[in-house]
Amino acid sequence: MVLNKYKHSEMIITDHNFVVPLDYQDEGGKKITIFAREVCRAEYGDKLLPYLIFFQGGPGYESPRPINNSGWIKRASEEYRILLFDQRGTGLSTPITEESIVGLSDEELASYLTFFRADNIVRDAEHVRDVLIKNKKWSVLGQSFGGFCATHYLSFYSNSLEKVFITGGLPPLNAHPDDIYRSTYKNVIKKNNLFFNTFPKARDNVQIIVEYLQKNQVHLPNGDILSAKRFQQLGLQLGFSDGMATLNYLFENAFINSKLSYAFLKNILSLQSFDTNPIFSVLHEACYAQNFATNWSAQRIINEFPEFLSNKGSDILFTGEMIYPWMFDEYQSLQPFKKAADILAKKSDWPILYDRSNLLDNQVPVAAAVYTNDMYVDRVYSKKIAEAISNLNVWETDLMEHNALRSDGKVVLESLFKRIN
Repeated sequence: MVLNKYKHSEMIITDHNFVVPLDYQDEGGKKITIFAREVCRAEYGDKLLPYLIFFQGGPGYESPRPINNSGWIKRASEEYRILLFDQRGTGLSTPITEESIVGLSDEELASYLTFFRADNIVRDAEHVRDVLIKNKKWSVLGQSFGGFCATHYLSFYSNSLEKVFITGGLPPLNAHPDDIYRSTYKNVIKKNNLFFNTFPKARDNVQIIVEYLQKNQVHLPNGDILSAKRFQQLGLQLGFSDGMATLNYLFENAFINSKLSYAFLKNILSLQSFDTNPIFSVLHEACYAQNFATNWSAQRIINEFPEFLSNKGSDILFTGEMIYPWMFDEYQSLQPFKKAADILAKKSDWPILYDRSNLLDNQVPVAAAVYTNDMYVDRVYSKKIAEAISNLNVWETDLMEHNALRSDGKVVLESLFKRIN
């Protein structure tokens, strides 16, 4: 169903809504809605262009909202009609939030959340494809977790695909999160070292902030307590091209009259979306799970890296995108998800996400960007699965970070397009 159609910034934008089953094994059961925003160049009018569906990173984040005709959207729209797809549970697609789960028991919530991984996201995409273009093929662009979705698509629905482009999102084929985190914790340590070497004064500023947090109970503007552990989670920013500078300037202006300022605390709140997009926190480890339980992998494996456990302000290192059980106590908006998250951490019968034999037989042209210094998606695992995907052309670069599609979208897409076209 078309909800809205309008012209904005040299783009014709059409908003769509689709009704899909929560569980595709029970098509007569509960329904949810899927929102997708179609973007094409105004100058092209109704010209027939092939579709490119975009899978956003996350998990748990909605597709970008086109503020203006720029970046990767501008480049992609030269050749495609773009479909900005809000994955189920995000944005306008029956969102999962603290407010939307009221009335569900912990067991019901855990069961409900099992339907929000890459497998069902791709089933939704197939439903949308059937409604929009019937039996025609379309192309896929997957960023980060969106690349996990694209790889699942290749594994099980390759006949629906014309071309696939993946940016910073070639997933581990079947690795356990324990091994993944052993690699990514090392990557985070490297980023910490780079950060403090690039901005030497940041070390002193961080020490002063941490010591203040250890001596005082500090509340964020939403009422949450800013603990030293939560402060460490700002390291999520270290893997972005603009993240280190952002943190440096944030820390240098932390205090006013010997107290942490409101502006500083509000900026911290704006940089942490673990609670506003709860799927990210609840299903982050589960997006790797295939017939095994994750059992709070990041929490267990951090004990192998005592560098992150120091309580001395001068030795504090920032963590990355890892999820810990204590977060479901300290983040007020995550508290309603606490018991469901623990149930899911113990779940061992997660379905398989990638089929090695199908990937080896793949005939769909695939181009993937691998970022050598990626803090979030370890290149070793990306290169390993690349060996199992036939017809794949890898472009590896050490000149860009994980957010390159956002920061250098035109360059990234042109580099990938020329590897297939």
